[in-house]
Amino acid sequence: MGVAALGLVLVSLGWGRAVDMPAGTVSSASAPVAADQQFPQLTPAVARQLDDAVRKVMDEAKVPGVMVSLSAPGKGSYVRTFGVADKATGAPIRTDMNMRIGSVTKTFTVTALLQLVDQGKVRLDDPIGMYVAGVPNGDRITLRQLAEMRSGLFNYSEDEGFFKALTTDPRRPFTPQELLAYSFKHPVLFQPGAKFYYCNTNLILLGLVVEKQSGQKLDDYINEKVVRPAGLHHTLFPVGAEFPKPHSQGYTDQTASGKTEDAADWNPSWGWAAGAMISDLDDLKAWTKVMATGTLLKPATQAERLKVVEALPGTGYGLGIFNVQGWIGHNGSLPGYQALAVYLPEAKATLAVMLNTDVAYEGSEPSTLFGQAITKVVTPDHVFTLPAQSVTAH
Repeated sequence: MGVAALGLVLVSLGWGRAVDMPAGTVSSASAPVAADQQFPQLTPAVARQLDDAVRKVMDEAKVPGVMVSLSAPGKGSYVRTFGVADKATGAPIRTDMNMRIGSVTKTFTVTALLQLVDQGKVRLDDPIGMYVAGVPNGDRITLRQLAEMRSGLFNYSEDEGFFKALTTDPRRPFTPQELLAYSFKHPVLFQPGAKFYYCNTNLILLGLVVEKQSGQKLDDYINEKVVRPAGLHHTLFPVGAEFPKPHSQGYTDQTASGKTEDAADWNPSWGWAAGAMISDLDDLKAWTKVMATGTLLKPATQAERLKVVEALPGTGYGLGIFNVQGWIGHNGSLPGYQALAVYLPEAKATLAVMLNTDVAYEGSEPSTLFGQAITKVVTPDHVFTLPAQSVTAH
């Protein structure tokens, strides 16, 4: 969540500083492997190419630590860690470490909303004003438009006052109502449905809808009705700054001074329904398939989720989910951490990446650069290339 992201939102939650330019290209050290019926066997030779590709991004973008999980049925798997979890001690990053996942949280929140659709408790074309009072254009903005980032509301994480409050005291808690207040003091940017604009405000509102119609706090609902049924054992919607061990430290330059700091103990409540969650590599891999195939939803509801509208070049956005050159899922970014969770239906391939920095490289999100480098090797006809989009306050 954070920073960046939108990364396409993807990216993140956030309040970041991605720029309006295509993501930079990081080429792998050797030529891409020819696709074998859309996805190659993950042989030792392919693994070496992937190692080289990941290390090249790490070196160029100065990423302290990264973990990667890539697999497809009948093709084998590639699971690797590179670098350190703690720059002070040099402790290596491990696949069992918890990481903050930023805007991948959006896929959990929207899944929760769609479960309520399946239960008949909400309808996608209901106006948000039916559930939350005081929303600009609330009688016209639908839940669907919120989920597909076409509401026209101002993104609270781009507000200068919010950015100052967050960086002045990154350990303070924020309430959903405080976050909405940063947004609602700005005029709407366009009429509902007119265009795509990645906006964390949308997800805060959807989180409030889930709370109202389920009768539970959002963290309780998601932990009980989404995380547990998905079979995830190390995934958590936190109440505050709790961060179960073992976890990696996280390094960000989204600070009051502009200097890089360790953000592991920062409070992610400012991302709430848009980006507060925690997971590990195995769970992120498992969740990627669940969200992309809709196993917690009725088929017709999942079909609605996957109806994408053009968002950015080569990228479509559905209901809290994107399609980048055929890869379906989401990215996430918030101070100190980034994640990428995508699924390629043709090959039933899953790619999960987690890293412990959100510091951009030449205007691009590191998570995007890893996704691009990895997919150039294994799916040259489906290269993950996500244009960055500014979502920050400075």
